[in-house]
Formats: sequence, C-alpha cells, structure tokens
Amino acid sequence: MLQNVLMERSIYASEEHKMMQEMIQDFIKTDIEPHVDQWEKDQMVSREVWERAGELGLLCIDMPEQYGGGGLHFSFSALLIEEMAKKGISGPGFSLHSDIIAPYILKWGNQAQKEKYLPIMATGKMITAIGMTEPNCGSDLQAIRTTAVDKGDHYLVNGQKTFITNGYMCDMAIVAVKTHPGTEQEGVSLLIMESAWEGFEKGVPFKKIGMKSQDTCELFFDNVKVPKENLLGEEGAGFKIMMTELARERLSVAIAAIGGAEGAITDTLEYTSTRTAFKQPIAAFQNTQFKLAECATQLQLHQAFVDRCILAMHEHTLTAESASMAKFSASDMHGKVVDECLQLFGGYGYMWEYPIARMYADNRVARIYAGTNEIMKLLIARGLFKELFQQMKGARKRK
Repeated sequence: MLQNVLMERSIYASEEHKMMQEMIQDFIKTDIEPHVDQWEKDQMVSREVWERAGELGLLCIDMPEQYGGGGLHFSFSALLIEEMAKKGISGPGFSLHSDIIAPYILKWGNQAQKEKYLPIMATGKMITAIGMTEPNCGSDLQAIRTTAVDKGDHYLVNGQKTFITNGYMCDMAIVAVKTHPGTEQEGVSLLIMESAWEGFEKGVPFKKIGMKSQDTCELFFDNVKVPKENLLGEEGAGFKIMMTELARERLSVAIAAIGGAEGAITDTLEYTSTRTAFKQPIAAFQNTQFKLAECATQLQLHQAFVDRCILAMHEHTLTAESASMAKFSASDMHGKVVDECLQLFGGYGYMWEYPIARMYADNRVARIYAGTNEIMKLLIARGLFKELFQQMKGARKRK
C-alpha cells in the first residue's frame, strides 16, 4: 500500500539492486529474525550471522575487490542498511563494521594494514569496533584522556572507552588516543588495536532501553603494547581523520532512519486495515488516515534528500553540513513517525512482541550517537556563517 504513493527511487532501480534486495530480505528472514529473541537475551548476536553475511557478500560491500570487498556502488551498502531498518533489526552492527571501520582503513591505512585487515573483515571472521567516546567525553573528541606513550618500537596504551558498538564481540578496534599527553603537541592519533592483546579488556554488555541484541560495552586498556606499524595515518592526525570520515557515519544513521520509518508505516498500514473498532477498520477513521498521510509525506521528502546524499557519498562530494542535515532531520522524522505509528496500534503497540514496540525503543538513540542532533545543528550553523567566523578569528589575531 505504501508503495502506491511513494515515487520509485532511481537509486535502487537497477536489476542488480533488485537482486541484492531479494537476497537481503531472504537473509533477514532466514538468518536473523528467528534468532532475535535469543540475541536480545544474550545482549549480542552470534558469530555465525557475521560469517553468513560474509559468505553472501554483505560485508564491506563497496570496498575494492582486491581487498575482499564487493567493489560495488555505495548505494548497495545503503540498501542493506535500509532493509535491515525496515524490519527493525537492531543487531548485528554490520554498518559500523563496513561503513565506518573499513573506509578508515581503506582511505588512511598503509598497504600492509589494508591487506591484513580488510579481506578478513569482508568474511565476517573479524568483527570490528571504533573507540572514540569516553566516560567524560562524548562529542568533544579533543578532550579524550586515553594515552599512547611512545616506547620506541611500540606505544603503551592506557585508558578506557565507553558506549562501544560491537565492543564485546570485537576482534579489532580503531582507538582514538593522545600520543603526546601533557604537551602542547598532545594531538589525537588513531591506533588499530586487536582485542587478543594483553591488557585489552572488555566490560560486560550494557543493558539498554533498546537495541538489545546489539552488544555495547566499555573497553579498558592497561599497558597495552601497540606496534608502531598499527598507527592509522600520521601521528597527531586522528582528529582530522575522524572529522573527515564522520560524514559517512552520519549519513548511515540517516539511511537507517529512512528504512525504519518506511517499515513502521508499512506495518501500521497493515495493522490498521485489519484491526477493527466500532465495527470498522481503524484505517476507516479520518484521524488514522491523516496521521499516516503526514508520516508518508515526511518519509517521501526525506527519502529524496537522503538519496541525493547517497549519490554524493559515492562521488566523494558529500559535505559535512549535508551529512549533518540528513542525520538530524531524518532521525527526528523517524522518531516522530514511530511515535505516531505506535499510537495507532493502541495498547498492542506497547507490547514487545510487536515490531513497532522494538522500533520505538531502538530509534531513540539515533538522535544521540554519531554526534547529537544538537551538535549537528552547530555544524550546519558553522557552515552557514563560515565567512563571518573567519573574519572574527582574523580580527582577534590582529588585536
């Protein structure tokens, strides 16, 4: 029913996209949905589902074939994100693995790092995470306290990270550290750290409001020896790298919001067409019709902008401001849509066995992670007033 009012999306219109979509839907039905209840109890998914995704070519989809990836357009990766979100699948954390970690290594890693990590990541036999946030440091990444002291042929790392997606299951993590702590050149650097190394410890998975099958935990580093060759990019360039690559992460959140909103509307259309009240379907009431009309309109508008951003991402022209706009607006829209849809389910919408309840709990964090929506607005404003800020900075220097 929803497809009757949505314009066909050219971004997913090719035969290759349609074949991929069918495979993803079958993968979700066969390899994910039957296990969700158990995964929620375990607070993590199984390693088998990661390896199955690797077998199907669903990991590192747009990474070059020479490194084990699919060598496909970014839109294929976006398609996976959307299809997972449509069904309210909160775990596993494929997108963080394929759309954040893999691009970091591809763009900033040396040849040895690419050859060592990317092929095994594509198989699902190595699960990855990224360690930025700390207990006293969220969006202000320059305030991190984890240190990496130069010991000649290696760094000695001490500190901790929190709210780490895939943290408990990870075999490797890219970790933000201060490489010259306590000095004027204490700059942020990125290290590739393997969880099997001595001193690398993991906390138990957090109990969260939603995303219950997605493992999230703390990471602790106690005198972990990290070889110098595991420095990602140049020393002190970590903050620049993170700021550059965050656009893709934020777009991924927006893409998930599009899929999640579409899934919520589709489920609600079906429910309200069959559930009756006062001897007629709930969908016969004008309030139901108007609410879902509003939701479908907002979805359509956001789809159009996010599709433009997906193309820009593939063409390497996506700006930080556009990614921020997509992330904050789409995640806000998603939250409002799911709230309206849950209301139309009535009391059943509050029951965990109904997908809309999971969607309601899961989507809330999207306005927080990958940079809060308040930070997104700040970044957009900086872009709008860039010239003014530069003039003010120059005036202060002249004084």
